[in-house]
Amino acid sequence: MEKLFLALIFLPVAGAFAAFLADRKRLSFIRDFSAAFFGVGEFAVMCIFAVFGMGSELFVPEVCGMGLHFTLDGFRGVYGIIAAFMWMMTLLFSREYLAHENRLGRYYFFQFVTLSATMGVFLSADLFTTFLFFEIMSFTSYVWVAQEETEGAIKAAATYLAVAVIGGMTLLMGLFLLYHTLGTLEMSEMLSAAASCGETDTLYIAGICTLVGFGAKAGAFPLHIWLPKAHPVAPAPASALLSGILTKAGIFGVLAVSGNIFLHDGAWGFLIFGLGLFTMFGGALLAVFSVDLKRTLACSSMSQIGFILIGIGMQGILGEENALAVRGTLLHMVNHSLIKLVLFLIAGVVVMNLHKLNLNEIRGFGRKKPLLKICFLTGALGIAGIPFLNGYVSKTLLHESIVEGIALSAELSGFLKMSEWIFLISGGMTLAYMTKLYVAVFVEKNMDAKEQERFDGMKRYMNPVSAFAIAGSAAVLPVLGAVPNLTSDGIADLGQGFLHLDKNVHPVSYFSLTNLKGGLISIVIGIALYLGIRKLLMRKQDGRRIYRDCWPRWWDLEELLYRPLLLKVFPFIAGVFCRILDSFVDGVILALRKTVYRDRKIPHELAEGSEFTHLLGMAMDFLRHVKRKVLRQPEPDREVSYEHRLAMWREKFVETNAIIQRSLSFGLLMFYVGLVFTLIYLLYLGRG
Repeated sequence: MEKLFLALIFLPVAGAFAAFLADRKRLSFIRDFSAAFFGVGEFAVMCIFAVFGMGSELFVPEVCGMGLHFTLDGFRGVYGIIAAFMWMMTLLFSREYLAHENRLGRYYFFQFVTLSATMGVFLSADLFTTFLFFEIMSFTSYVWVAQEETEGAIKAAATYLAVAVIGGMTLLMGLFLLYHTLGTLEMSEMLSAAASCGETDTLYIAGICTLVGFGAKAGAFPLHIWLPKAHPVAPAPASALLSGILTKAGIFGVLAVSGNIFLHDGAWGFLIFGLGLFTMFGGALLAVFSVDLKRTLACSSMSQIGFILIGIGMQGILGEENALAVRGTLLHMVNHSLIKLVLFLIAGVVVMNLHKLNLNEIRGFGRKKPLLKICFLTGALGIAGIPFLNGYVSKTLLHESIVEGIALSAELSGFLKMSEWIFLISGGMTLAYMTKLYVAVFVEKNMDAKEQERFDGMKRYMNPVSAFAIAGSAAVLPVLGAVPNLTSDGIADLGQGFLHLDKNVHPVSYFSLTNLKGGLISIVIGIALYLGIRKLLMRKQDGRRIYRDCWPRWWDLEELLYRPLLLKVFPFIAGVFCRILDSFVDGVILALRKTVYRDRKIPHELAEGSEFTHLLGMAMDFLRHVKRKVLRQPEPDREVSYEHRLAMWREKFVETNAIIQRSLSFGLLMFYVGLVFTLIYLLYLGRG
């Protein structure tokens, strides 16, 4: 069974090359068949492995020095299946969505390579393996954002890559500190190592570095800037994966650090909780003001990541009584992944038929499309936390964990009560913006009567394979929400061991009046907000009400803060600092020359040689002249003076010495290069 680890990681790579080579040969049928075959095959292998391979481990030594370590437990099995399922559905949908696009070989190649890297992340048993595949995933998914190669796509891809690189470098620094402090990056060993470690401050610094790296990919505030920009320009199947899976790879890293280093740590939990509040509320607020279909869904993803971070934070705040927070966090990860798969694929149908995303232009598209309407409504109500759908289950657990924190912690009760209302209001905003999307696309009529007539006359707006991908994905949502004690609780039971929750948890009565109360409050808030923002977001034009673009561009942290800092402020400060250093060094040298190394005046410049050869040569020439006078020897007409000879000998000596020094320096340089390669071999390739 251990070989299935390699199959899960390298089977997609085989699919990548098969699809790419088929596209190069212009064999479109083989390319599309290969994509579907390897997508379905990956899902089948993952399901088999999850059933029969639980508890398996694989260690691949001599890879980058530390080797690669994989394992399969309940949580990894669940998310491996979800990742493979989402890739299978998006690959099936991609055939129709990209039928008229170019560069499909490149698209499928990077789809499969990213799948391989994502499986490596979710199956990793140590943070070094996680980091390696995490960075591969970041760079290969960059191509998704830039796929269309428009000006907006290239700019959004640059933002995505910048966040990925900065996050990756910060994450690497955190892993260096963790390995130095704990002596291991194995997830199964870090908890005991952290408990016996006395360098608490270093652990917190390392933890914050890893939080920045993983949080950037998750879309957490304030590194969420790539989400609203990448989703509108990326192909819809890629958007579904960016939102549903790649953000969860970041959450996986946050969970690995929180559960294995800062387990039951109140201070760490408070930090994550506060980050979650900003992310949850900020994403919902941005989604409310957006009139772009995919951008609204992207901001919604940011908000739902905030809900998940709230759960991770409550795990630390509640300490050992964190069962509700653990299970709510895991289930909301699963629910958000599946819901966004449905919603983004439906957005893909809209783009595929209209090539537009503005609500005023796509208004009324789905009025007479019952399958699309039911599937979108299922996803919208699920993410809004409506009872009997899957989102309600996880949000109920998260809300009840906050209520439990209020009861257990007198010191934090005031803060948690305020946070509870932010939680409920954010849930209400979720219902408000999803209602806005549903009403605009599936209820209202388009301002152009002929356009609405064209929408209503569309009979084949998607093929059966695309319909299967959407309907099959949507069918899972009510199953997880209608009978949660049989379905959702089983998923939570499988995954809770990853966060060291091993005790049996009593069944939750999800539909009791107490638990329904929180959901109903959010629903009332959502209805009130929708009725309020509908008037705010609409204006009259030619006697008709249209959606106006209220997107708060001044909230764009990239243009408001990051680009000015990185391109103007930091270079200016660095330039001033370097000028000060340069002037300081010049001043020190000048002071030394005037004091310790005081200059002395040279009476004249020698034509050749040094003062020593000049004086010695003059003395020898004088002695020779005296000798000839005493011995009465004639003076030759042309004779080389000793002064010139000594100067030439000195010049030859200096040149020879310089040659020797250069040769020695070159030899030392070669020795250094050899030493570096020897050390690289010993550190990264020579370990057994």
